[in-house]
Amino acid sequence: MAEWLYEAGIGEARAALVADGRIVEARIEREGEGPRIGAILEARLAEPGKLVLDAPGEPVATIAGLPAAISLGSKLTVEVTRMALRERGRDKPARARLAEPGAVLADGPDLRARLAASDIPVTDIGAHGPDRLEAAGWSELIDHVRSGHWPFPGGALWVDTTPAMTLIDIDGEGDAFALARAGAVAAVQVIRCCGIGGSIGIDFPSLRSRAERLAVDALVDENLPQPFERTGTNGFGLMQIIRRRERPSLVEQIRFDPVATDAALLLRHAERAVRTGVLTLTTRPKVADHIAARPDWTHMLQTRTGRPVGIVADCTIKGPGHAQ
Repeated sequence: MAEWLYEAGIGEARAALVADGRIVEARIEREGEGPRIGAILEARLAEPGKLVLDAPGEPVATIAGLPAAISLGSKLTVEVTRMALRERGRDKPARARLAEPGAVLADGPDLRARLAASDIPVTDIGAHGPDRLEAAGWSELIDHVRSGHWPFPGGALWVDTTPAMTLIDIDGEGDAFALARAGAVAAVQVIRCCGIGGSIGIDFPSLRSRAERLAVDALVDENLPQPFERTGTNGFGLMQIIRRRERPSLVEQIRFDPVATDAALLLRHAERAVRTGVLTLTTRPKVADHIAARPDWTHMLQTRTGRPVGIVADCTIKGPGHAQ
């Protein structure tokens, strides 16, 4: 039976939908990502179509369709409909709309609340006891996301995200139709697992006949949950898929913020360190600075482990570093 495994980590909450011992969907929610979807906030209209939200850091949001009578500087109550998004070379601000009259100011539902609202059981896990997330392949999943390389029997996917779209290239040798079928299933699994939304392009091997292209199209329809729209696979092997994009995908979170990614991994490992005495986090300088700038994280780590915490910056370290 499928179940969500939820872990309230330090600086990051993480969850995995696990079925038959493997991760089907993975989600993370980091501190400082900005207002969540469904948040009801006060805001000021700073420019036409641009708001300054009454939230930590005064983030900006876009808004459309305001009545002409609303002037610059007006105070508004708005609902966040899309979180801020990170992209290569630029970031997209959150998107909002006018809240319903009488709406009460509130944060949007967090990751744990969204999981609870689903019809799938949720199991809360912690640092003590078996590491069920790791047993399901959490570290391996993060490695695939970071490298963009996703092997499957008979081939591999290369996944990259650009400001225009997420591109998935199916690479391999042998019979093109067999490779396209296997690649279609693998690509859909990655899209679902990483919560990839917006415009997605899948580059299949060139197929000889329309019947083969229709068979590949059917595999995508069979394996990718609705809602989505797509084109048919064209003669050059390209299919475009459009999915709703409301929050950052796992690919965007991990690849476009490698410092936060390594900090979260290091703190997760630190919670499970089994020695006594000072708990030393040794990592590259940017990650060390990132953690040190958030003393509430080290205080929480000390509370959870019962050990004083020290941070050591080491320029020779690659990746998240180690804790002992």
